[in-house]
Amino acid sequence: MDVAVIGLGLIGGSVLRALASTVHPVLGYDADPATRATARTAAAQAPPAHRWQVARTVRDAVAGADLVVIAVPLPAVAGVLDELSGVGYTGLVTDVTSVKEPVRALVDRHLRGGTDRRAGFVGGHPMAGRETSGFGAADPALFTGCAWVLCLEPDVTAIADWLELAALLTGIGARVVPAVAAEHDRAVAAVSHVPHLLATAIAAVAADDPLAGTLAAGSFRDGTRVAATRPDLVAAMCGGNAAAVGPALDAVLRELARARDAVGAADPIGALRNWLAPGSAARLAWPPRPGSAVELTAQPDALLQLGRAGGWVTRVAEDRRTVTAVRPALPDPA
Repeated sequence: MDVAVIGLGLIGGSVLRALASTVHPVLGYDADPATRATARTAAAQAPPAHRWQVARTVRDAVAGADLVVIAVPLPAVAGVLDELSGVGYTGLVTDVTSVKEPVRALVDRHLRGGTDRRAGFVGGHPMAGRETSGFGAADPALFTGCAWVLCLEPDVTAIADWLELAALLTGIGARVVPAVAAEHDRAVAAVSHVPHLLATAIAAVAADDPLAGTLAAGSFRDGTRVAATRPDLVAAMCGGNAAAVGPALDAVLRELARARDAVGAADPIGALRNWLAPGSAARLAWPPRPGSAVELTAQPDALLQLGRAGGWVTRVAEDRRTVTAVRPALPDPA
């Protein structure tokens, strides 16, 4: 599959390098000339069979592409879609943006609206990242074992497109999770977006006390790691998913209010122990243990049931009729 990757930051650069390492022809493009230069230099240093090319324009990058991967921040997605529409691109498009409903709306408005030539689209989001950014941080192994959501919208997503992309991504080691966009956005608000806000709040409070900065150790390091992410990226991520982030943040604030009440209780140790127990048990149970692999019919209903059960796809059959799937193992009986 000939692939064009538009946006060569951490995720886009890692996608480019991962696909090139599995011998897919890949062209990359980034709006920043310095990033393009860095990517070209890195390509020249890669093993010959695993090299990629860097285009000067979006038009050049997508001219012969079977698949375009949009790997730019949410505020820049519309502009890339306009460029794809402007050159008449009608192949398959996916993205790696951390919110899916807003991107789906942008695709309908900027890429598919007002034309008889419709590009295929499957929204995507790899649950992998680091607090560092830029092509220099890109890693071809970043997606090994990671959960990569591929949106499967009933009566909208072409199952053939979904399976083609799932086959490509499992080929670079990802675990493909089927989901609809709205369910994805609710889930990531709780496990990704709100944690960024909490980490930033903790870091900001600690910054007011020089002694705290000196004494900070493992719990501060681990609890605030993502606070080092570029603020514009976090703002785009959380603001773009505001409809889901708001309720998730409210739920966490309610839990923190309960913790505050426990601290002020007559027996704060006992009250805190009771408050801490459910969260501690939930964290100890994560990540879920994989169950046995099974073969599923490659139909939307079966795939969405798999995703809602917390399962994932590890392989797509060559004839695209079945997938190899894994569900979380049942808890051990007490």
